[in-house]
Amino acid sequence: MTHRHKVIFDTDPGVDDAMALCFLTRRPEFDLLAVTTVHGNLDIGTVTRNALWLAERLALDVPVAMGAATPLVRPAGAGVPHVHGAGGLGDLTPPAHLARTIDPRPAWQVIVDMVRAHPHEVTLIAIGPLTNLALALRHDPGIAELVAGVSLMGGAFGTHGHSGNVSPVAEANILSDPEAADLVMTAPWTVTILGLDVTQQVVMDAAYLDRLEERGGPDGAFLRAVSRFYQGFHERSRGLAGIFAHDSLAVIQVMAPHLFTLRHGPVRVVCGGLADGQTIQKPVGVPGAPAPAWDGAPSCAVAVDVDVGGVLALYADTFIV
Repeated sequence: MTHRHKVIFDTDPGVDDAMALCFLTRRPEFDLLAVTTVHGNLDIGTVTRNALWLAERLALDVPVAMGAATPLVRPAGAGVPHVHGAGGLGDLTPPAHLARTIDPRPAWQVIVDMVRAHPHEVTLIAIGPLTNLALALRHDPGIAELVAGVSLMGGAFGTHGHSGNVSPVAEANILSDPEAADLVMTAPWTVTILGLDVTQQVVMDAAYLDRLEERGGPDGAFLRAVSRFYQGFHERSRGLAGIFAHDSLAVIQVMAPHLFTLRHGPVRVVCGGLADGQTIQKPVGVPGAPAPAWDGAPSCAVAVDVDVGGVLALYADTFIV
């Protein structure tokens, strides 16, 4: 019998968020407990509406909870409609009326409630800014000892030349709320970080996306439709005839950790200044001077390499039968 990972999916949909959620819900390895939304790709109202529509489209019988509208200590960002489209899901627009309604609890409360209800069983998959996780920790620090693990898409550590996508050193999810990210990275739970070091190694090219559409049934058609605008952004900004897989890797890592090479050691996030949002790891076993800001922090696992073919095959084979 397949082991099922109980997960909470924290997201700011987002094209690659939608593709990651679609993948997660079609895998028997996962038992999705809740979807929580957070500011990021667009404002909280828009991304929450997108999450409700995705829950309807994917026939998810789980709570969808609205999360933080702003970072912990900073004003809300402007979002990135030029990346994900004006509504966040490329050229797709949710219908005017949705049957699904949001859970009355704030996202942080749903996270706390679910972790308390299933101690040592829940994995938090976070693919947006980390504000909700930070708020959950602030309200109930004890959950850190009760979470099975945290798998997050964010950060950049310079491996393979990937050092930032919104500044020379910062990745978008982390720079959206560096203070929350630093709190999450230094909490006493098991954190695995899927940064640009690996997510920008995995490219779903146009032929791959076309194959999903042609052979993946209704899900494949949706994945191709939602990715078209996103592909256009990648073509304009990078000359890339395809898209980076990004958020799906935080899901895949939970069920197929053998596809990733991890480096261990404390991680801190720069909060302010020229390197605002930079993620810096002090790897275990690397000699150097004492670094008090890192030496007292728990170890995180940073993905520094990935089996690209294995990831692409796993994703495609989920939809193409």
